[in-house]
Amino acid sequence: MIIVNTQVSDDIAFSQLRHSHWHGFTPTDLVFPTFLFVVGNALSFGVKKWEAMSEGAVVWKILKRTAIIFLIGYLLYWFPFFHSGTDGHMHLNPIGHTRILGVLQRIALCYGIAALLIYYCSTRVVIAISALLLVGYWLILLLFHVPGGDPFGMLTSAEYRLDMAVLGDAHLYHGEGVGFDPEGILSTLPAIVNVIVGYFAGVFVSKHGKTYEGLAKLLLWGCGFLVLAWFWNLVFPINKKIWTSSFVCLTVGIDMVILAFLIYVIEFRKRKAWTPFFGVFGKNPLFIYIVSELLIVIFFNIPVGPDTSFADWSGQAIVHLVPGAWGSLLFALIYMMICWSVGKFLDARKIYIRV
Repeated sequence: MIIVNTQVSDDIAFSQLRHSHWHGFTPTDLVFPTFLFVVGNALSFGVKKWEAMSEGAVVWKILKRTAIIFLIGYLLYWFPFFHSGTDGHMHLNPIGHTRILGVLQRIALCYGIAALLIYYCSTRVVIAISALLLVGYWLILLLFHVPGGDPFGMLTSAEYRLDMAVLGDAHLYHGEGVGFDPEGILSTLPAIVNVIVGYFAGVFVSKHGKTYEGLAKLLLWGCGFLVLAWFWNLVFPINKKIWTSSFVCLTVGIDMVILAFLIYVIEFRKRKAWTPFFGVFGKNPLFIYIVSELLIVIFFNIPVGPDTSFADWSGQAIVHLVPGAWGSLLFALIYMMICWSVGKFLDARKIYIRV
């Protein structure tokens, strides 16, 4: 995601490193739902600690983690908190124009809701609720869109209508040129299922992941979700920006297939020499993500000339040396390695920042 977020320009970046414009799917669209799937995986191990805790302690832990991650996400959008006014003085960035929802906020909400469901409900009930979230979201979009408009359109969907009514245009994402939030209120409902499926995949792997039979079942479940996604896409298009239910099925299916492949390569074939590099990110994922978001904002606020920031200047310098999409990718890779170096520094000193 760091590589995707720090391309010099979407106009020259490889299409595979851009989100699909609307309906459709690119490899980049897999990254965020995989965050949620991995959150569910991690939850499957954390649940074991709940058995020795009181109900109040468990609920407090879930709510506290949810609140902290949500707040961090909100503060990232408010950063750098101040701006220079035309009068030459610094002014506080207005909270009234700060985006409320976003990536970390969705991770927080999906984790919190999924964790509470898993704690209080039986497996059968959690599965039933997951199915209800996917089908219910589909029906809501079909029933409550702008009259006469496309139920799956950007500015005509029930997702957009609810966000505008509750949050208002000033608190939405404007990267599309209009106020529309790809991490909106309504589309958070199906995203919860990404966490839940990740949780059940983690539980299954912990019990059966070291056998070929277990690996085959994990792979078959992944393929089953992919087939479901293909058929559902015929009537409910795969779309990351409104997080359609077919998109959920597609992404959890791919994640399960990838997980099965990784288990086979790492655990069965013992091919582990390449894993330490990625382990650096895995040991401090939230902190490295925060660093990546803050640092690029700082780079954009460091002036180099009258109308150029350090981020723009350095990006254009690399593209000048390596033109086109390869130059854009090179800049993003260099930035990613800067963030990785922060993680490596922490890992070398056994510093692991948890929420």
